[in-house]
Parts: sequence; C-alpha cells; structure tokens
Amino acid sequence: MYDPAYVGLKYPDGDVPLERGVCTDVIIRALRKGAGLDLQKLVHEDMKKAFAKYPKIWGLKKTDRNIDHRRVPNLSCYFERKGYSLGASKNKRDYLAGDLVACLVGKRPHIMIVSDKKAEDGTPLVIHNIGSGTKEENTLFAFKITGHFRLKIVPNRPR
Repeated sequence: MYDPAYVGLKYPDGDVPLERGVCTDVIIRALRKGAGLDLQKLVHEDMKKAFAKYPKIWGLKKTDRNIDHRRVPNLSCYFERKGYSLGASKNKRDYLAGDLVACLVGKRPHIMIVSDKKAEDGTPLVIHNIGSGTKEENTLFAFKITGHFRLKIVPNRPR
C-alpha cells in the first residue's frame, strides 16, 4: 500500500512495515536485500558530513534519520555525491537492469528501478510504487527524467 506517513524507525536498518511505503522504500529495500547497502545509514552519515549540500525543501536545520533517506531529492543528491550519476537519456539502450531513475510525476519527485524485463519494443520495464503498491511497468519514459544512476556495487552480497 502506498503510505507516505512519517514513521519513527530503528537505526540502522530501519524500515516501514513491508506492506506499506513509497517509491523510495522500493529502492531502500532492493539495495538492502540485493547489495547489503543500508541507505538509511549511508544517507544519514553523508548528510551529517555535508548537510549544506542537500536540498532544503523541508526547512530542516539538521538531519532526521527516520525520513531523510525516504526522500527522492535526498537520494538523488546522495547518488550524485557518490559519483553514480549518468545523466538523463531518451535512449532505451542506456538503461540497464538495476539502474535507478529519478523523475517528476507532475511536480512530485519519484524514483524507480530498471527491471531486467523489457516491453515488446525493447524498452526496459521499471519497478516502482507510484501509488498502488510495488509494480513492474512500462513507464520508463512516461515522466520527465531528472536523474539516472548506476551504483558501483557487487550484487547479492550476503547480509
């Protein structure tokens, strides 16, 4: 279920209940399970070091480890700071399985994972939660792309 509610989380490795969440929670869980990365901890630690570099959209004066990693602009900033940004492209061959794509749905930031499956025309499908739970869909180019990221990680590291 799509649920953007603010929730107090344990730290590190905090998560909202599995049946709830937003687009960022799909990314958080995928990277935690597939690569052993804890975005809650990684984003929080980077924001503590470089708070001024992160967006000021929410008017916060300090980090909040319960929510910072659950905000698309913060994830985009973190991925850019770590050198994972590839730049937006309209070429479907530029997107590989596991890539992360930030976009705007209207004026709202959104993020999705590129799937290993493709539409009939060869466009990669994406995995995301855009309001009705996690789904795999042919919507890679349905929205204005604001970021394209490829993390340099070893997949499926045991946790």
